[in-house]
Amino acid sequence: MKRIEISVLMSVYAKDNPLFLNESLESIFSQTVEAADVVLLEDGPLTDALYEIINGFSKKYDTLKVIPFPVNRGLGKTLNEGLSYCKYDIIARMDADDICKPNRFEVEYNWLKTHEDYDLVGAWIDEFIDDKYHVKSIRKVPASSEEIKLYAQHRCPVNHPTVMFRRSSVLAVGGYLTEYFPEDYFLWIRMLMNGSKFYNIQESLLWFRYSEDTVSKRGGWSYACDEVCIQLRMLKIGFISIPVFCENVVIRFITRILPLPIRKRLYKLIRKV
Repeated sequence: MKRIEISVLMSVYAKDNPLFLNESLESIFSQTVEAADVVLLEDGPLTDALYEIINGFSKKYDTLKVIPFPVNRGLGKTLNEGLSYCKYDIIARMDADDICKPNRFEVEYNWLKTHEDYDLVGAWIDEFIDDKYHVKSIRKVPASSEEIKLYAQHRCPVNHPTVMFRRSSVLAVGGYLTEYFPEDYFLWIRMLMNGSKFYNIQESLLWFRYSEDTVSKRGGWSYACDEVCIQLRMLKIGFISIPVFCENVVIRFITRILPLPIRKRLYKLIRKV
């Protein structure tokens, strides 16, 4: 199998499901091309079941590099430090509960290698609950860098678990700033403002595990306040105008504090296949 010079960056923590982690890692090592470097960050102590899965893959694949951290610090801080453990400049992100489609790495890598003026490539995702072949919805994101920059004024313009980026471009803007949530959204904004060019492949390259908790976690007063904070930051750095700021705050703040059943219905409408 052809081996490509990319690093895969994944973080796992104690609450992750061992079965989901197994599926996720299996999808990484079952690609049409082989990643030359896979970095798995243990964000704090894990469960015995998770260690068993990780040890099994470590014995089987010499490209897997496991980096343990003594305490749980959260995704943003862990990924920031994890960047330094990656061997290659081109890095593919992956979450511990999602599943790569078999051609994901090949498609994204080939795109970046033939578009050297681009710093990030992503793709759509198929959202599922129990069976990855029973897709409930598709999260589609725009293709061109111009469309992405406009879209980013209102919503996150790329699907984080699908991205393949150039580490040098991420570090050029300071990496993930963990005081702002969601960290990935604000990272993309800063990269776009720094002149980075993005592209989203117009097909799904990853199965995203959706659950009822997905929507519930994205609501409440705390999340709503985070939304206002990031909109203020976007306004201060000149990424959005005052009218766009007002529009975003009204829509996003109200959405986050709506009763959960209504939020779930809205989410289904937005994600409708």
